[in-house]
Amino acid sequence: MQTDDFDYYLPEELIAQFPLSERDQCKLLHINKQNETISHLVFDRIKSLLKPGDRLVFNNTRVIPARLFGRKENGVSIEFLFTEKVDDFTWKAIAKPAKRLKVGTVVHVNECKDTILLIEKVFPDGGRLVRVINQFERITIETMLEQYGHLPLPPYINREDNENDRENYQTVFAYKKGAIACPTAGLHFTEPLINSLKSMNVDISYVTLHVGIGTFRPVKVDDPSNHDIHEEYYELSSDTANEIAATKANGGRVIAVGTTVVRVLEHCANLNCSNLCGSSGKTKLMILPPYKFKVIDGLITNFHLPKSTLLMLVSAFVGRELLLTAYKEAINEKYRFFSYGDAMIIL
Repeated sequence: MQTDDFDYYLPEELIAQFPLSERDQCKLLHINKQNETISHLVFDRIKSLLKPGDRLVFNNTRVIPARLFGRKENGVSIEFLFTEKVDDFTWKAIAKPAKRLKVGTVVHVNECKDTILLIEKVFPDGGRLVRVINQFERITIETMLEQYGHLPLPPYINREDNENDRENYQTVFAYKKGAIACPTAGLHFTEPLINSLKSMNVDISYVTLHVGIGTFRPVKVDDPSNHDIHEEYYELSSDTANEIAATKANGGRVIAVGTTVVRVLEHCANLNCSNLCGSSGKTKLMILPPYKFKVIDGLITNFHLPKSTLLMLVSAFVGRELLLTAYKEAINEKYRFFSYGDAMIIL
């Protein structure tokens, strides 16, 4: 298996730059795993594919406005992407340009003249440990980001973020702050659609995975098994673990809404020999073909970048050839790709 095995050609005009005005009216490509057929629906017709006793599992992480702009004392502009909290006043961050951003460097926050960022450490991977200092009050980095930060839209969205993105780039069930990218499979669900599914006795559960910078990092090695995937923080409650076990015992299907949910559930199953138990911590689970899935029976996901770890995960679930065939059909049907794009369900 080579990284190039997961490549495909995508016309640039199919990369969605904005979301649809109605979340649940995007296209939905359905892959039937049993008979290997492909069909096309509108997303809100997902109700016709689900049945009483099925359980949807969502990721309830919330994207923080983690992108911040400042300037050094010599006037050079610096952009930060805050990636991980160390304490209230200190976070890890990626900076650019970073070449001359040494320990002790002071960066002034553009929108707040009273706030500075102090570089306290340079990590081997090029990241920085950054401390916030305000001369009049003790302001936390989270507060600073909420006031002055920008949504970190993915690099393939060729525009600056706007006020609408603050909600558009969040699921309607986003609750726990900490992600720097959205679990985008969940973007297509509206509150009325979720309520309609509940009325059909489709059950709902939640996990948390704070999506990190690794979701955008390309696989640069020929053998993807040698790729060093980024750690991400997760939480699986005992209640959710018990709900999933009950669904399995009653013959229902467990359907992950997004690859982030897959990684949480499969990571926790691997910890306990397939016996799913509540836990929290960090996961570096990278799922490649062949992989024997222990928890999920179905998957709802967006369309992923060529040669990405996410495309490899979905390939492990449905099969590489069938998945790439579906991608070709989606391209022919002018589906919209990536974060603000259309969706796929595999059942």
